[in-house]
Amino acid sequence: MRPALAVGLVFAGCCSNVIFLELLARKHPGCGNIVTFAQFLFIAVEGFLFEADLGRKPPAIPIRYYAIMVTMFFTVSVVNNYALNLNIAMPLHMIFRSGSLIANMILGIIILKKRYSIFKYTSIALVSVGIFICTFMSAKQVTSQSSLSENDGFQAFVWWLLGIGALTFALLMSARMGIFQETLYKRFGKHSKEALFYNHALPLPGFVFLASDIYDHAVLFNKSELYEIPVIGVTLPIMWFYLLMNIITHLQKTTLTPLLQNPFTLWHWLGTLFVFIGTLMYTEVWNNLGTTKSEPQKDSKKN
Repeated sequence: MRPALAVGLVFAGCCSNVIFLELLARKHPGCGNIVTFAQFLFIAVEGFLFEADLGRKPPAIPIRYYAIMVTMFFTVSVVNNYALNLNIAMPLHMIFRSGSLIANMILGIIILKKRYSIFKYTSIALVSVGIFICTFMSAKQVTSQSSLSENDGFQAFVWWLLGIGALTFALLMSARMGIFQETLYKRFGKHSKEALFYNHALPLPGFVFLASDIYDHAVLFNKSELYEIPVIGVTLPIMWFYLLMNIITHLQKTTLTPLLQNPFTLWHWLGTLFVFIGTLMYTEVWNNLGTTKSEPQKDSKKN
C-alpha cells in the first residue's frame, strides 16, 4: 500500500499549498512575486546546505545546461503565480495546471516522436474534457458575477482570457522543460535533487528586477493582523504565517480541490472528476497498488 500512502501524502501537500496560496492572494492579489521569491529562496538555501554541501559538491550536470532549464523554470513559476492577478480563480488555476499531462503528450509526440497506447489517449481525453468543462463554467461566472455593467463585464472577461493565455503558455513551457530535463537525465544520469537546487538557486538574481514589488508587499505583510501560532506560541503577522506555510508545502504542489468561498458548481465537480480519473488512468496507479510482496516469493519457489 506504499503507492496509496504516497498519493495521499502528495494530495494533502498539494491541497495545503494551494489553500495558503489562496489565503495570500485573497488579501493581496498582486503578491505572486513575493510568494515566488520566498519559495525559490527557501529551496535554494535548503539545497545549498544539504545537496550542494555548502558549495563543496560539484554538479553532475554542467551548469550551462542548468542555465537553459532555469530560464524556463523561472518563467513558468512567475507566469503561473502572476495569472492569479488576471481574474483566474484558484480552483480553475489548479485544475488547468493539471493539464500538464496533455502538454507533455503533445510535445512528446512532436519532439521525441513518442507513441502512446489507446488507454493513454483515453485518459488524456478525460483530462481534456474535465479542464474544458471547468474553464467554460468559470468563463460564464466571470461575465455574470464580476461586474455591474456590460462594459466592466467585458473588461473582466478580457483579463480572464489573458489569464488563460498565461496558464496555457506556462503549461507548454513546463512540458518543454520536462522534455529537456528528460534528455539531460538520459545523458548524465538522474539527479533530481541537484536539479531542484540549481533550478531555484540560479534564478535568484533575476528577482532584482522585481525587488520593488517584493518590498511593497513585504511592507503590506508586516501591516497585517497578528497571529499566534498554536503550540509554539510565537506571534507574527498572519500574512507571513500564510507565506511560511505555503513555502513549507511548496515541494508538493497542484492538483484538485475547491477552496474557501470560490464558486464551485456541480459542473466544476464533474470536470474535476474527469481530470482526477484521467490522471489516475494515465499513471496506472492501480498497477502498483496491486503489487504484493508475495510475487517475489512465487518466483523464488520456481527457482
